[in-house]
Amino acid sequence: MSETKNNEELQQEETTEEVVGTAETTETEEIAVDEKDQKIAELEAKLSEEDARYLRLRADYDNLARRTRLDREAAEKYRAQNLLTELLPVLDNLDRALQVEVTTEEAASLYKGVQMVYDQLLAATEKEGLTIIPAEGESFDPNFHQAVMQEQDSEKETGIILRELQKGYQLKDRVLRPSMVSVNE
Repeated sequence: MSETKNNEELQQEETTEEVVGTAETTETEEIAVDEKDQKIAELEAKLSEEDARYLRLRADYDNLARRTRLDREAAEKYRAQNLLTELLPVLDNLDRALQVEVTTEEAASLYKGVQMVYDQLLAATEKEGLTIIPAEGESFDPNFHQAVMQEQDSEKETGIILRELQKGYQLKDRVLRPSMVSVNE
């Protein structure tokens, strides 16, 4: 009987050890699963960060490409700006020369030659996009006109340009030089 008792005790001890061993294994497995879940969560967070970083970099690149394209287009559009700005005083001087009163036949032929040069130069600059800003009789616009004087004319409305003192020019949609004008009070 004592053998039977010992066998039973041994079986119970083995069963207890199996249960304890199974519990320890289950705890170890749970810890391993928790660590895996934690690792997965960390990797997903890193992936999310990298995706956001990639999207920001892509947006920055797209913005840079757009700015570069716009800069290139503006450079092409206004490529003649420096030359035309330098030619404005020449146009002014030719215009002043044409305002002189002609009294002799020699002066008339010289006047005609100056007129032809002025017309050719004006046509060449207009091909590049240079236009004269209209002033006299127009409403004053500080974007296109520079008021240097104020006069009073009761027949005209307030803010109307009475005289143009110096022509203004613009290249396409950019003002190169505003018109110097006298405005009605």
